[in-house]
Amino acid sequence: MTAAPQTNVSDTILSLVLNSLEDDKAEDVVIIDLRGKSEMADHMVVCSGRSTRQVAAISEKLTEKLKQDMGVFSKIEGKDQGDWVLIDAGDVIVHVFRPEVREFYQLEKMWLEPGTAGAAT
Repeated sequence: MTAAPQTNVSDTILSLVLNSLEDDKAEDVVIIDLRGKSEMADHMVVCSGRSTRQVAAISEKLTEKLKQDMGVFSKIEGKDQGDWVLIDAGDVIVHVFRPEVREFYQLEKMWLEPGTAGAAT
């Protein structure tokens, strides 16, 4: 008899993050596995919203879901400007960009292995 694989907390947080982003119509979602690359988190998620209003709304709803569903109090930066919002949920870091700002910084390219496109949803 084999035991079912155990889900760790970072995978549970990642699943909640991805569901929230999908519900709020985030675009171009990329998941970057940071395990073994960085001590700061297990996963990084990069996505886009179509406008400053959508970027702020995606971020606000995500932090609220993390707090309500998992008791995770996230640190959030940049929500008032709505160009680039950073959400630190501990083991999962989320970046929500306006498309132009995301293109300018190309953050995911710093973390992806050469020749890979990342795990998109």
